[in-house]
Amino acid sequence: MGTVEAANKDANGSLLEKNPSVVFVLGGPGSGKGTQCANIVQNFGYTHLSAGDLLRAEIKSGSENGTMIQNMIKEGKIVPSEVTIKLLQKAMQESGNDKFLIDGFPRNEENRAAFEKVTGIEPAFVLFFDCPEEEMERRLLSRNQGREDDNIETIRKRFKVFLESSLPVINYYDAKGKVRKIDAARPIEEVFETVKAIFGPKNDKAD
Repeated sequence: MGTVEAANKDANGSLLEKNPSVVFVLGGPGSGKGTQCANIVQNFGYTHLSAGDLLRAEIKSGSENGTMIQNMIKEGKIVPSEVTIKLLQKAMQESGNDKFLIDGFPRNEENRAAFEKVTGIEPAFVLFFDCPEEEMERRLLSRNQGREDDNIETIRKRFKVFLESSLPVINYYDAKGKVRKIDAARPIEEVFETVKAIFGPKNDKAD
């Protein structure tokens, strides 16, 4: 066994003992994922881990890793799987919880396969927020969060990357009956009613 594998096994030991319940949350930029995740956390006791937030925090730290991540994001590229998975793993262990919403990951098939291989965890299901591009653009341009990646050209590029990369992941889990597709173009409250039905007792491992 290589040292990397040994380190991964070590990092996973205590995590896997908890038999964690993982839900992947996917949706294009502006599909309202973040808002719905906050509602799920409040109502169902999950820990929300945003791959994007973890990557941005790493960039802010000024580490060598952070600089590499920043350059890739600027070019609209997807960050290497192992970088994101290590950040997610660390956050999962530090949280002390056993129920996680992993938001904006896996971004592609390679991410997906690497996550299952490295962590040994398969998601309970995938929450897919389906929203038309025009609605996403309207939302992103009207929110002013000071995110430098929210201009029309970048938004379109991000949406294209999402479609090309994430749809194969959604199709993969759909074939296993694990996708819960949500019409995310509706108002926040209506969307959450649908979400609540999905996270009701039958899908919640807390009972």
